[in-house]
Amino acid sequence: MAEASIRRSGSTSALRLDGERIEGERAARAVAFLARHHPFDLLPQEALEGLVAAARVVDSPAGTVVLAAGERVEAVHILLIGAIDAFSVEGEHVSRYVAGEPIGVRALLRDKPSAVRALAVEQTRTLALAPADFLALLAAHPAVDAYFDRLRSAERRRGMPREADAGALFAAPLADVMTPAPVAVAPDASVREAAALMRERRISCVLVEEADGALAGILTTGDLTGRVIAEGRALDTPVRAVMTPAPTTLPPDALVFDAMILMSERGIGHLPIAEGGRARGILTRTNLVRRQSVSAMFMIGDIAKARTIQDLRAVLGRLPELLLQLVGAGVRSQRVGFAITSVTDQLTRRLIELAEERLGPAPIPYLWLACGSQGRREQTGISDQDNCLILDDAYDSGRHGDYFEALAKSVVEGLAACGYYLCPGDMMATNPKWRQPLRVWRTYFRGWIMRPDPMAQMLASVMFDLRPIQGESALFGDLQEETLRLARANSIFRAHMIANSLKHTPPLGLFRGFALIRSGEHKDTVDLKHSGIVPIVDLARVYALDGAIPAINTRERILAAREAGTLSESGGADLVDAYDLIGDIRLRHQAARIRAGEKADNYLAPSTLSALERNHLKDAFGVVKSLQSALAHGRSAG
Repeated sequence: MAEASIRRSGSTSALRLDGERIEGERAARAVAFLARHHPFDLLPQEALEGLVAAARVVDSPAGTVVLAAGERVEAVHILLIGAIDAFSVEGEHVSRYVAGEPIGVRALLRDKPSAVRALAVEQTRTLALAPADFLALLAAHPAVDAYFDRLRSAERRRGMPREADAGALFAAPLADVMTPAPVAVAPDASVREAAALMRERRISCVLVEEADGALAGILTTGDLTGRVIAEGRALDTPVRAVMTPAPTTLPPDALVFDAMILMSERGIGHLPIAEGGRARGILTRTNLVRRQSVSAMFMIGDIAKARTIQDLRAVLGRLPELLLQLVGAGVRSQRVGFAITSVTDQLTRRLIELAEERLGPAPIPYLWLACGSQGRREQTGISDQDNCLILDDAYDSGRHGDYFEALAKSVVEGLAACGYYLCPGDMMATNPKWRQPLRVWRTYFRGWIMRPDPMAQMLASVMFDLRPIQGESALFGDLQEETLRLARANSIFRAHMIANSLKHTPPLGLFRGFALIRSGEHKDTVDLKHSGIVPIVDLARVYALDGAIPAINTRERILAAREAGTLSESGGADLVDAYDLIGDIRLRHQAARIRAGEKADNYLAPSTLSALERNHLKDAFGVVKSLQSALAHGRSAG
């Protein structure tokens, strides 16, 4: 292994590594030390001895900069004795390294300059290993390499297989499930010819393709029944007259999960799989049933057929089972959130439909919207409801007020009956304040932005997560665009948004331990929602505001902000990884409670995690803390 030589400046005492090796009894003690600390305990004896033989001992007085911010890693340090603290560029304390922890690995594996400054806060001794030697160690020992995998950038991990997802239907690409080489006819073919071909091939649909192979439409047995037989059309009618033109499609690399939700939400049984405007395959419900798909797709279908609150409650009673299945299949938290929220969306639509059947058609156009976790499509096993109504400006309280009050009451009470508890802050359509015509909503947003105060900022933050569910979507489009434009241009409002994003801090103690809840029902736990997910949601909202990004989902906001440059490449990669990790751990915790017959919650006892998971969770919290520090000091995150 290569010799390492390191020098640092700009500290009370410069770090110098000039060749001191460990031998004899000292080497044996170092090997025994590493064997007691994860992940080095995964190494065989000879590998531990080789690591110690290649390393150098570094004694650093208090004040020594072990790793400088903004510089490349020139050695990986493993802390033996003493204390080393990590500080953000602005000087804010981020975390403390403990004995046995390596320093500099994140930056090394991401091939980036260090984002933190590691400072010896007392007399410290470390083992220093050259980067090439450390990387060679990982390459030779996959178990140790796997421990550090989450520290790599998302780009470098992309394409690497994940055992948890292997074989999971939801995570399979459509190319693995679709029927390839679908049968197609020309637009001028007669419906007789198309029907004969469907009978001959024993299929329920044919695609319609132009002479150059471009996908023009789809013809199903349902189209033949509803548009040919029922309407008395002649059998020589050309297919183009009765087909579904420009059908909804997905690409072959989209996931089965995406197709299931799309097909359920739109009520379609046949989905062309296309690329570059040309069909590559066809996906039908039969394909999915054959692959043992259950849960979200069928729950959505059952909700659409339900006639009573009792029926809906029975369907929603399967939601814990859906969560267990998705988590057990290794589906990531982002897509679990999409699935759970899609069920809630369909429930909301069905409740609105049932209310309109009882109350009659709405007297004026309206739009029902969700905010909060439903608006962001991030619901999990427990959710309250946050919703509102935007009414057409033709609204007159005297003529229309009773109708929309009754509509809101019916839907909100229906959601509550199905397990979505009422919003503690009363941010629901049953509150007259959140059931207003568009002109009033414009006044709300303008007032919050132009005259920001803590309450206005809090309300604006919630309402920035609005997503249309049912009704006239045009009532929201211009409002969203105008609001983003006004908010981005107002520096005072942005400052309030930033201040709000710093209210929830990750649960890290001074010495890199978890800051646990000290008393009460949830003693010795961390709140993965308010101390883990919410800080990231708030950060992503600010980044989206800076870039006038219309995305609502937190993960999509982070990725879009990275593309727009309001968040750096490295900062975006770190934050996405942190969000995924905390979300996955949160869902596994909820699933474990459900399996144990308990109610899902967000309070995790870190002692229930493995040492590997605890360290990864601390790393994720550290990322959030660093980015909060950067935002607070007006520095571009990265």
